[in-house]
Amino acid sequence: MFTGIIESLATIKSIAKDQGNIHLTIQSSITSELKIDQSVAHNGICLTVVSIKNDTYTVTAIHETIVKTTIGSWEVGDVVNIERAMQLGDRLDGHIVQGHVDQVGICKNVEQQDGSWFFTFGYDKALNNITIEKGSITINGTSLTVVDSREDQFSVAIIPYTYEHTNFHTFKEGTQVNLEFDVIGKYVTRLYGLRG
Repeated sequence: MFTGIIESLATIKSIAKDQGNIHLTIQSSITSELKIDQSVAHNGICLTVVSIKNDTYTVTAIHETIVKTTIGSWEVGDVVNIERAMQLGDRLDGHIVQGHVDQVGICKNVEQQDGSWFFTFGYDKALNNITIEKGSITINGTSLTVVDSREDQFSVAIIPYTYEHTNFHTFKEGTQVNLEFDVIGKYVTRLYGLRG
């Protein structure tokens, strides 16, 4: 369980394919605080730390994760948002995030507006995910509030701190991102569908 409040940016140092899996070695300022078997969200994808060496650690992604997220397109040198799992008793500053990506979205527009940024993202409505105005959305692991919710797209407003301290500053039109829709909204949608 995560909150969507990004702790740090990390850099991918190496990628190794192993049959249907990939092993990613990542350099981070919080590596010394990690432990093997710990869950860490990488651009919103929950992955388990399998080894630690100096200032780098390694995680493994299985085929299911590779085909349902952006991880298969990551390259050495890419910068990713990371967050460790929340601890019981911590403040929930973002919202409840599972680290399970629902689908990949695409950045459709980036607009600077008086010191902040306005990003618009599109997604495939056929997968039955929804957003609501002022509801929560997780983009690359970052907890944000939806504005301008539509059937197949939505927008978010980004303050300068978030822009600089997450990988939002690397986004441009066409950038693919991991989307996790609000877990409460997903349950409500599922129950509504079951009851007709």
